[in-house]
Amino acid sequence: MKYLNPLIPYFFGTLVLFTQSKFDRLLSINLIFQTILFLLVVCIPIYKTQRMSYVDIAWPWGLVVIGTVNYLYNDGITIKILLSSIIVCLIGLRMGIGAISLWKKGYLNSELSRYEYQRIVWKKEGKFNTHLALQVDAITQGLANSTFLAIPIFLVGSNTNSLNTVEYLGLSVFLISIIFESVADWQKLNFLKSMKIQGLKNEVCDIGLWKYTRHPNYFFEWMVWNGVIIFSLPSLFEQNSLSEINKLFIGMCILYASKLMYDTLVYKTGAVPSEYFSLKKRPAYKEYQKTTSQFFPRFK
Repeated sequence: MKYLNPLIPYFFGTLVLFTQSKFDRLLSINLIFQTILFLLVVCIPIYKTQRMSYVDIAWPWGLVVIGTVNYLYNDGITIKILLSSIIVCLIGLRMGIGAISLWKKGYLNSELSRYEYQRIVWKKEGKFNTHLALQVDAITQGLANSTFLAIPIFLVGSNTNSLNTVEYLGLSVFLISIIFESVADWQKLNFLKSMKIQGLKNEVCDIGLWKYTRHPNYFFEWMVWNGVIIFSLPSLFEQNSLSEINKLFIGMCILYASKLMYDTLVYKTGAVPSEYFSLKKRPAYKEYQKTTSQFFPRFK
């Protein structure tokens, strides 16, 4: 049972969204495509190689699937279908194109460190059947695309009202966050190039946004999704065909998307796994931890 525990939130999420929302058709179409994508790109390769890194390809491209399904099958006004589809496709393409590049360069031929860390966690939890644990972990990420991460997009795409102040706020949070996330990645890449030119190895990146949080890329990725959530809330409240109890359950699913992304970006494949290996490789990283916030930006 302990192997299947990670699936429980997604079981309830699927149950709630299929019974409490009016998006059965959209959710079903999305679920079918996500299943095909993850089966071919993740589950079968994991079975053959015992490597989890293929998720880095399937998960972002699964977001593009959400945007495509929303664009083709939703029935709101054109501007909201376009905006919601573009938003989730932009998130997916930004990471998905990078993942394809890493795959072509051979970086996915060995397990990425964040997934090596998962094995350490499973061992502590008494999960010694790595084959099963890998498949369950892959399935949870596919189900995230099928439920909690899809519903905000489908809500906006079904809305027939014009844009309001809250939606503009959500769009602003999204846009500012994805820009800062890209800046953080660019600063880290330039730092690594500079260190390589100088012949220095295992140095700590503490420039630019990295002065204020040890993981600005993860923080702003989380804020990207918070922007999406804010953007979707008016569409939930404006659903006249849903009862208040329906809206309550769907609202809980939308808010859970923020928690899901936070837990992933901090504990599962983000900050904590990254720092586990950074402490081993970078002598100055311990001091960096003492002076710089882990996730939320903080001025020194």
